[in-house]
Amino acid sequence: MEKFSRLKSVVAPLDRSNVDTDAIIPKQFLKSIKRTGFGKNLFDAWRYLDPGEPGVDPEEREVNPDFVLNRKVYAKARILLSRENFGCGSSREHAPWALIDYGFKVIIAPSFADIFYNNSLKNGLLPIVLPATVVDEMFKAVFLKEGYEVLVDLNEKFVQTAENIKHRFEIDDFRRDCLLRGLDDIGLTLSHAEEIKRFESRQKSQQPWLYK
Repeated sequence: MEKFSRLKSVVAPLDRSNVDTDAIIPKQFLKSIKRTGFGKNLFDAWRYLDPGEPGVDPEEREVNPDFVLNRKVYAKARILLSRENFGCGSSREHAPWALIDYGFKVIIAPSFADIFYNNSLKNGLLPIVLPATVVDEMFKAVFLKEGYEVLVDLNEKFVQTAENIKHRFEIDDFRRDCLLRGLDDIGLTLSHAEEIKRFESRQKSQQPWLYK
């Protein structure tokens, strides 16, 4: 998992509430338990005009010109701005995988579905909760100026707008530390490898029958 501390990026506006996980990555693409390869089908039903099927080259499909992510100005956006209850629906971990694989590192919204929120943090995607009034103002700013950028600082826990206004956000200290260090659950376990070895060695000498 990549370390995350600060990010300045163009903001892509997804002006929708209750974006569910089946919209983020439709069920027909959940053919793998690897974390990569899902980005090409992120928001598939909205990005394309034809029905999406596994194995079809996206380059051969009909793109929806009205969908925000198909606009060139948002091609390199790493921050997604959305409305309340983002990530609702099923508990599939593929949803944050698809967002990360596409290139997003931060999602800003007034609220998130609990399971999606926790899955995101465990996989290196930072979900930021800001008040609905602040999100409204950010949407207005993004729509007024193409290529609108904000700065996200995880160390200091704030989002700074292009107008130099800082908005504080809350995050669990443990999950914040994991993101700063680039540790998912496996990486966190491996960071204690020496302690695990010492425990196993001690247990083996005290309870050898467990190792027969």
